[in-house]
Amino acid sequence: MIAEFLPLGMFAVLLVFLLTGYPVAFALAGTGLLFIVIGSDWLPSLGVALPWEPSFRLARLNILPQRLYSSVMDNYTLVAVPFFIFMGTMLERSGLAEDLLQTMGRLFGRLRGGLAISVVLVGMLLAAATGVVGASVVTMGVLALPVMLKYGYDTRLATGTIAASGTLGQIIPPSIVLIILGDQMGVNVGDLFLGAMGPGILLGIAYMVWVSLVAWRRPLAAPALPPGAEDAGTTGLLLGAVVRCLLPPLGLVAAVLGTIFFGIATPTEAGAMGALGATLLALAYGKLNMTNLMAVAETTVRLTAMVFTILVGATVFATVFSAMGGKWLVEDFLMALPGETAGFVLFVMLTIFLLGFFLDFIEITFIVVPLVAPMASAFGLDPIWFGVLIAMNLQASFLTPPFGFSLFYLRGVTPPAIPTGAIYRGIVPYIIIQLLMLGLIIAVPEIVTWLPSLSAN
Repeated sequence: MIAEFLPLGMFAVLLVFLLTGYPVAFALAGTGLLFIVIGSDWLPSLGVALPWEPSFRLARLNILPQRLYSSVMDNYTLVAVPFFIFMGTMLERSGLAEDLLQTMGRLFGRLRGGLAISVVLVGMLLAAATGVVGASVVTMGVLALPVMLKYGYDTRLATGTIAASGTLGQIIPPSIVLIILGDQMGVNVGDLFLGAMGPGILLGIAYMVWVSLVAWRRPLAAPALPPGAEDAGTTGLLLGAVVRCLLPPLGLVAAVLGTIFFGIATPTEAGAMGALGATLLALAYGKLNMTNLMAVAETTVRLTAMVFTILVGATVFATVFSAMGGKWLVEDFLMALPGETAGFVLFVMLTIFLLGFFLDFIEITFIVVPLVAPMASAFGLDPIWFGVLIAMNLQASFLTPPFGFSLFYLRGVTPPAIPTGAIYRGIVPYIIIQLLMLGLIIAVPEIVTWLPSLSAN
């Protein structure tokens, strides 16, 4: 009986650590190391017979270091993570977001709801070019929010649109979460990129449809810019500005993703090419200087270190959890769920969504995905479809309070006169849209599987 409850005890102790505010990476690793001592030293010294005791001692001395080396040090796929972070951060520092917002505002500002539509379009373009959620939300909050409020946009619509559009980088390739999911699920990252392309674009379109509906039903909530507004001024050079603004970054993204899709380069090699291309674009824009280069390098190192530190902690936790039989405990529970495959998918999606209220997408990926991915294969689910489904669900973790990071980023740049409650209410429709998109992917798997199937042929 003690052996059966120890894996459950690991989750209970982990929850206590998390509730105390202890860093997730160290909470995961500390829980694993604590239960190594409990399972291999403390309980046997009390005369408790445990089925894993001899092998568990070996795990403490041998298997754990080997697992850490293979998962972290010898993992070629995850080398793509710092490359894509560097690429996105460099493009963000080159002034791409500012140029896109100004150009799209001039292009769509005369339409009712046009500024909000521009924000969504820029969010989609930044997702493909940078994928840095924090930078996208902050930049659009600083540049677009004052203009939207100046011309009478509803506060909830303005803040909700900015917060939601900034998170599109989590589903539109090249996305860091897709790289991590591909590694954890043993799925080709290029296929995941292809599978996520359709849902990511559809989600952005759904956001624009919602903005259009609000503008139609409530014209005062999303007014068109007046003819004399300087922000909506158009000139004969507008088309040239659009081309100049869009072609370089989209050309780089197309080159990076194209080499992956056509099998010319691995994601890691394509990421390295993207990092070099972003640096050259920054040079062409006149933004490549030592200050920006140091800022980009610092951001890349900080985010990469965070990802890999959490990976180390999650690997320690998962290795000890499996050695104690926790893997079989989880499999027995999932296999016993009512509804078989449908029940399994519903339970996993609900669990991930609820965890998103309290944990970051990286933490959820490293904790939950290794437990459920083998069961998805056992149920015969397409791993690409299941991976994109998880990615779409994880995107909501940036918007769900109380720990939605997109909300924190936006709160930091909004005027004090805008209450936090208005921001929370503003993102509710977009969370509902994400859940509806999740249901659409479940109902029509071809949205995900169509492009990967063409690539396979």
